[in-house]
Amino acid sequence: MVKLNKIYTRTGDAGTTGLVDGTRRPKNSARIEAIGAVDEANSALGLAIVELDGPLRDFAMRIQNDLFDLGADIATPGDDFTPSEMVLRIIPEQVTWLEERIDQAGEVLAPLTSFVLPGGSEGAARVHVARAAVRRAERAMTALASDEPVNPAALAFINRLSDYLFQLARLLNDEGRTDVRWIPGANRS
Repeated sequence: MVKLNKIYTRTGDAGTTGLVDGTRRPKNSARIEAIGAVDEANSALGLAIVELDGPLRDFAMRIQNDLFDLGADIATPGDDFTPSEMVLRIIPEQVTWLEERIDQAGEVLAPLTSFVLPGGSEGAARVHVARAAVRRAERAMTALASDEPVNPAALAFINRLSDYLFQLARLLNDEGRTDVRWIPGANRS
């Protein structure tokens, strides 16, 4: 259980942030950038949740919790990705859950006949913003992975999440029927 008695600690005033293992990293390090990008994605998803209800809202809230787990995973450096009671790690089952939601959405969505522009309904537009934030988090995580070990399940999770959010936005656009389609070269003279 997490217990926070004070919001400010002053430990970051010198430009470093503490990780789960007690080490400190500069706030502009690749690891802290990845943690921050995941936090931004989670916040964008929170804004999108305002437009959701029923099972889709429940799914998105579950994903928000998983994104917090992902932040904890990234905040735990090292190359042992085994979860424990004291170490949060994204696990393959969290990726599989997303894949199942992606497949379920695909069963009811209108077939894609073009790339889709971000927009349509307000809910879909908000989900597209969250999807773009997730893609940025994925870029930050893969940048980190080029220098330090990153949990492969965490990388798969963030990749699948952008796919799920794409499907979710299409669901919110009348199951894809009111998607805003890209018309290549439409405005060339």
